[in-house]
Amino acid sequence: MAMIRVVLPAHLRTLAGIAGDVELPVDGPITQRAVLGAIEARYPVLRGAIRDQVTHRRRALVRFYACRQDLSNDPPDTPLPPAVAGGTEPFLIVGAMAGG
Repeated sequence: MAMIRVVLPAHLRTLAGIAGDVELPVDGPITQRAVLGAIEARYPVLRGAIRDQVTHRRRALVRFYACRQDLSNDPPDTPLPPAVAGGTEPFLIVGAMAGG
């Protein structure tokens, strides 16, 4: 079981009552789907805030990054970079900005 570091935007930390970054145990392949499932299991209040609970698609104003790469449009079962799986780099969930 790997320990994954996750950085959440301020509004999601407030919603879940989290003071800083999150460390989560993730079992099996380290993918977006697995990490998001672990977050939602530990913090049920975040279900539906990051991804739709029926389709499991990322919410429109949420982006995913790791190792300076935008992973937002990657398939959810694509393995995350080894540095994320090894816990040396965080998986970032970022609230996108809208407007002009």
